[in-house]
Amino acid sequence: MANSQLLVIVAVAMVAGIILFRLYTVLGRRTGNEREPRQRFSRIGGTQEDGNNVVALPGLRSDGLPAKPIDETQQALLDIKLADRHFDTDHFVVGAKKAHELIVTAYAKGDREALRPLLNDEVFAAFDGAIRDRENRKEAVRFTLVGYKDAKITHASLKNRIAEITLTFAVQFISSTVNADGAVIEGDPAAVRDVTDIWTFSRDTRSSDPNWALVATSGGEF
Repeated sequence: MANSQLLVIVAVAMVAGIILFRLYTVLGRRTGNEREPRQRFSRIGGTQEDGNNVVALPGLRSDGLPAKPIDETQQALLDIKLADRHFDTDHFVVGAKKAHELIVTAYAKGDREALRPLLNDEVFAAFDGAIRDRENRKEAVRFTLVGYKDAKITHASLKNRIAEITLTFAVQFISSTVNADGAVIEGDPAAVRDVTDIWTFSRDTRSSDPNWALVATSGGEF
């Protein structure tokens, strides 16, 4: 009886051993159809070989690096463009340079008529007062604009549909002030001066008038 039980145990053990061996040969061997480890971690929407369908996460570039955040001025310029579909940044800078040239030239000549449509009331009052003082002293400004080294937007904002853009002008000109006798009392009629002007222009984006007005100045004197 004991011998027969022992034989049964040995037979069961042999069957179990055969089954385990077959499982090992199947699970522990590669068949050539398995995915490579690198393929298992391919990005969503693409493969290791084909990166055309990569889905970028928010705040990341397509290469996985952090995207450069948009700064306050860039955001404001975008807001202005959305509020005024005709606004173009490059075109604005070109126009602002032309306005700067017209204003400084008109101021030197004392041409109030040319200044009036380019300035808001506050800035025009300041310019008009300076011109009046010069006239009372019987002085005149001799002015020649040589050119611009640079003109760039340094700040922008949009509040209640009122757009404001500040530009920094690096400009060269020749300027001198003479008295009633024509004698130079200030400046040098032969020297080119380098001046930095920081001017702010404003416009109501709801207005049909496309022109921008000068609302603040700082920097060099002309």
